[in-house]
Amino acid sequence: MDFDFSDDQEQLRDAVRKWVGKAYGFERRRAIVKAGGFSREAWGEMAELGLMGLAVPEAHGGMGFGPVEAMVVMEELGRGIVLEPYAAVSLVATSGLAVYGSAAVQAQWLPRIAEGSALVVLAHQEREARHVLRHVKTRATEAKGAWTVTGAKSVVPVGDQADAYLVPARVSGTDDAAEGIALFLVERSAAGVGTRGYALQDGSRAAEVSFANTPATLLAGPAEGLQALEAMADVAIAAQCAQAVGAMDQLFAITVDYLNTRKQFGVPIGTFQALRHRVADMKMQLELARSMSYYATLKLGEPHEQRRRAISQAKVQLGQSMRYVGQQAIQLHGGIGVTDEYIAGHYFKHLTCLELSFGDTLHHLGEVSERMQDTAGVFA
Repeated sequence: MDFDFSDDQEQLRDAVRKWVGKAYGFERRRAIVKAGGFSREAWGEMAELGLMGLAVPEAHGGMGFGPVEAMVVMEELGRGIVLEPYAAVSLVATSGLAVYGSAAVQAQWLPRIAEGSALVVLAHQEREARHVLRHVKTRATEAKGAWTVTGAKSVVPVGDQADAYLVPARVSGTDDAAEGIALFLVERSAAGVGTRGYALQDGSRAAEVSFANTPATLLAGPAEGLQALEAMADVAIAAQCAQAVGAMDQLFAITVDYLNTRKQFGVPIGTFQALRHRVADMKMQLELARSMSYYATLKLGEPHEQRRRAISQAKVQLGQSMRYVGQQAIQLHGGIGVTDEYIAGHYFKHLTCLELSFGDTLHHLGEVSERMQDTAGVFA
């Protein structure tokens, strides 16, 4: 299979890499973390590059690019451990609105996302869910043709600053049935919305969001709500895989540079054979992760079962690689690797947060096992 990128894709990569290198250095990132973990100024600069409209259909002012272009962008943003929730808004929420939003909803939100003036994020995680998407306790009620939602969502990206949320909620009377989940659009300015923002371990911003009889717009009914949620989750995981590859690639380069600079007994420690073997193992894990990131991206257009299994398989490998590369990088740096003043530890924190997002490695290992058993049952 040909994994070469087109000229347009390489130009896109080059543009994002140059912005990250020149405009999103370590000191600026530290300043953004201290300011709360999200910068409207940096968000505006990304919009000026045209990144916000990458996946928005051309009819709504975007470029209508596909998953491969999104992967290219996410790798470069991962290389700079960019804090702003690009994937959450411009890929995940956009994919949900583009498929399930009515013409009026799309016209209201997609052009604003493309120009960078609106933040719409998926608010799906609940405290008791443990990464299981069909575990939804937030309730939706219809009265006289109008919907309201009541419940709480956790770890919502920039949830206290977003303009609107895509909220999965269970239609009254369906309890634990998978087909009872619907998808809604809820504006942060609506009555009954409460938010509490905080910083995550890697410095990015999230929030607890609550809804109390809050007016909502139905996007996907109970027959397809879970399907919509799973599709957006898969887009998010594929994007995170690419982001992790970029972060690991840069952390690997930082580690090799350190080994070639740091001296003991008058020679660079990178000449020690034992350390060279560990670097080789890091490189192997990085390339395994890169291959599975490509795999996840290319499988986004597959039927539901094949796509979900492929995404979980990729998440398992990426989780193992992130943990290994991150831990080895810190150990090879020694004490300096865990100081706040040095960048390596920030990459490790970022990789740790990515590994835990949208299901950790053990969760997806279970998902792969379950789907393999189901497939075996079909062919038994």
